Amino acid sequence: MSPKDGAATAELAPAEMFLNRELSLLEFNRRVLELAKDETIPPLERLKFLCISSSNLDEFFEIRVGGLKQMLTVGSTQAGPDGILPPDLMVALSQRAHTLVDEQYRVFNEVLVPALERERVRFVRRTDWSKEQDAWLRNYFANELMPVLSPLGLDPAHPFPRILNKSLNFIVSLSGKDAFGRNTGFAVVQAPRALPRLIRIPPDVPGSGPHDFVFLSSVMHAYVDDLFPGMQATGCYQFRVTRNSDLLVDEEESEDLLVALEGELSQRQWGDSVRLEVADNCPEPMAAYLMDVTNLKPTDVYQVNGPVNLNRLLAIPDMVDRPDLKYPPFTPRLPKPLAQTPDYFAAIRAGDILLHHPYDSFAPVIEFLRQAARDPNVLAIKQTLYRTGSKSGVVEALIDAARNGKEVTVVIELRARFDEEANIDLAEQLQEVGAHVVYGVVGHKAHAKMMLVVRREEGGLKNYAHLSTGNYHPRTSRLYTDYGLFTANDAICKDANAVFLQLTSLGKVSRMKHLLQSPFTLAKELHKKIEREIEFAEKGKGGRMIVKINALVDPDIIKLLYKASQAGVSIDLIVRGACCLRPGLPGVSDNIRVRSVVGRFLEHTRVYCFGNGGDTEVWLSSADWMERNFFRRIEVAFPILDKKHRDRITADLDSYLADAAQSWLLQADGSYDKPGAPGSKSIQQKLLEEAAN
Repeated sequence: MSPKDGAATAELAPAEMFLNRELSLLEFNRRVLELAKDETIPPLERLKFLCISSSNLDEFFEIRVGGLKQMLTVGSTQAGPDGILPPDLMVALSQRAHTLVDEQYRVFNEVLVPALERERVRFVRRTDWSKEQDAWLRNYFANELMPVLSPLGLDPAHPFPRILNKSLNFIVSLSGKDAFGRNTGFAVVQAPRALPRLIRIPPDVPGSGPHDFVFLSSVMHAYVDDLFPGMQATGCYQFRVTRNSDLLVDEEESEDLLVALEGELSQRQWGDSVRLEVADNCPEPMAAYLMDVTNLKPTDVYQVNGPVNLNRLLAIPDMVDRPDLKYPPFTPRLPKPLAQTPDYFAAIRAGDILLHHPYDSFAPVIEFLRQAARDPNVLAIKQTLYRTGSKSGVVEALIDAARNGKEVTVVIELRARFDEEANIDLAEQLQEVGAHVVYGVVGHKAHAKMMLVVRREEGGLKNYAHLSTGNYHPRTSRLYTDYGLFTANDAICKDANAVFLQLTSLGKVSRMKHLLQSPFTLAKELHKKIEREIEFAEKGKGGRMIVKINALVDPDIIKLLYKASQAGVSIDLIVRGACCLRPGLPGVSDNIRVRSVVGRFLEHTRVYCFGNGGDTEVWLSSADWMERNFFRRIEVAFPILDKKHRDRITADLDSYLADAAQSWLLQADGSYDKPGAPGSKSIQQKLLEEAAN
């Protein structure tokens, strides 16, 4: 077998060459859930990780399972690169998801509830309410809940209601007859989203502690009789339906993408049902009835011991003022070049400035925009926006710039999943003040993260750019790890302007000196760089790659990585989420190691590091290694030209590879092992401590 011709990969069946993306995503959720069990993490933070795993699973059903069910509906028999047929994959996903959900509720009931109770943060069960608590809650039900509830009796005149996506509902069994002599025996109560899912009992109510909470579902169960005068509720059971939430907009046929998306958003809550969650004490006939009216199968039903929406527990950390139960606060540092002068343009002219969030503050990005908005010499600002958050300083600065007469051009990606509505509102705000707003290119999401400022200076116009691996989102910049680069490099800025022209105008692909861009050059150039490492290895000059991304799915690049491994290239992959490559296959991927780092911050940086025969290349990018990023999105990868910045990033990568506290190692069968090292320090903690010094 020659290592040059990829013969080993040709001998492998698809199932042996690739892991399944969806199963890999469920494995990622399992790693997140493991943090909820980690006793070295403060209790309220562990509760957050439970909520994150639950929220991730919601999106998994809304998008991944929803799409798979659509394939099954139309009779698709096409297997993915892993060789798994859609019906078989659905069975495997259901089994894994049921196991994961069971573990989520076990962790909540047996691990987190006792841990929080020891800290006097309690979820008080109905059986444990004091007489005074009962009275307070009954009054709360009468005055705060009953006026907004509309029970729906089920009979021929009142068919089963439409159930909003992921909403809290109750099915109630009744005995007795109502005023009209009806005794159909069933009703549905829908809990409006305006109602709190957690009710805090005031500490001055006798029998209450400082942080006592009751679930809305418990209050409903206790007093549901009051909704049906003269009748008796013999059972009350919570349930929730998850629906397919992927938006289907025909961009080619839509004259206005914004209008088309607005029309589609109103239907997101009513997509086909994909999952039914119901209380585990719900009688089997009633659960079967719910399954029937939602057009689901037994494998789609999840019976849970606790609130059907664990995500709502995410409110608890904000409601409990106990800093000792949370991560210690930290103050992001300000890079020295920006701390030494108030003139950001002068600082950037003096040399490239690298930011590593959240360890470095995101404030300089906003301040740079603010200075540009106020500076009379600034003529134009161009920026891409994918996710920004509400009341964003970035958006405020762009609005001020437009009001101040700057030429402001903003490329807003309206199709940023679950942020579509916010981005439509953002587009309208910017258009109202005279900014030029475009929505990218039909058929390609604008996922690149770029900002360009054009300034009149002595000698002519000067460009300044900010390029990033992450979104211009001030809040997530404290929760996600991302790199950003300020530069006044003429060639890089010229390349960035060429990308903006492609996004806003019409024309052929521009030849660029530094930037790599999807869908044109990124995949092709990455293949060339991997082939170059293969040549170095075959000539006995080594061959080295370290790649840090969020997902590795593209089959072509996975095959090329196998070829590189066979040639002797040493490859370390740091892949946070889905990874379809199998490491450690004898004769195929012996030289590939894959790890996932999961911790306090969401690892979001995309770094491509190539040994290049000793002349190390480091690239930062907005793109993961997936077909969609390479061919169906507009992405940018940019080189780190300053040696000190390259050295800083490669040192960070080495620290990630040495992490023994938060790293999980991918095995050839798709499972992950956490070697661990008692008392060892995580890479994130190391970087926090460095930022504090």
